[in-house]
Amino acid sequence: MMSPEAKQRIHLALLLGVVVSTVYAGRYLYQRHEDEVAAEKLKQAQNVGYSNPDYYVSPKKLYPYDLKSAKQLTQQPVWVKEGYRYTYYRYDLASKQVDFAHDAGLLLPIEKLEIKDVVTAVPAGKGERRQMMAVFQKEGKTYAVPIGFEAEEQYKIYSDEMFFVEDPHDLYKHWAADVWQAVAQHEVKPGMNELQADFAIGMGVPDGGSSSYEKTVRYPNGGKPIVVVYHDGKAAEIKADSTGS
Repeated sequence: MMSPEAKQRIHLALLLGVVVSTVYAGRYLYQRHEDEVAAEKLKQAQNVGYSNPDYYVSPKKLYPYDLKSAKQLTQQPVWVKEGYRYTYYRYDLASKQVDFAHDAGLLLPIEKLEIKDVVTAVPAGKGERRQMMAVFQKEGKTYAVPIGFEAEEQYKIYSDEMFFVEDPHDLYKHWAADVWQAVAQHEVKPGMNELQADFAIGMGVPDGGSSSYEKTVRYPNGGKPIVVVYHDGKAAEIKADSTGS
């Protein structure tokens, strides 16, 4: 006859199994919902008939939610969506420690990375949250960049906002050759749209008071700030940012 302790252990194991299954089912349904929303947006764009082909591009997302699912990043190269935005740090492979005390640099515009591993680490200091880090190598050295953090016993992972997991040259193959040449040279040319400028010189910060026709965006550009004025979505004025912002 089974003892009460054994019955209790079996009951707890079954309960745990139900909880785990529910969590994974919820994640799966959420991912399906996100994919369906993206597909519906694309369908609506096609129905409206936007003249800009960029609106029809729907980059693949991984929807990571824990350490295991985030390791999908190691299965293919990734490309940085917004250069000069994300700080990375030295990573010691032997000790598996991240040197949070010293910045090693900023990820570059459309920089291609081979993610070797995804780990967690806690910066020194009271109250610091556990960070999820993508480990990569560059010029013979190993680095790690934050892709999420732990909050309320769950991870908030933003790697889908950081990286393309498909070659952007394929995603935006409709761009002209001279646009891709400017992107490769990290230059903004007249007539480029805002996304193309982001690919070329990284993240930008719009000025307040921009209109639907005219928009001014300031780009840190890795320490060489540039200001671009867009007229009707196209770069019309490109100059050094004298404010140094």
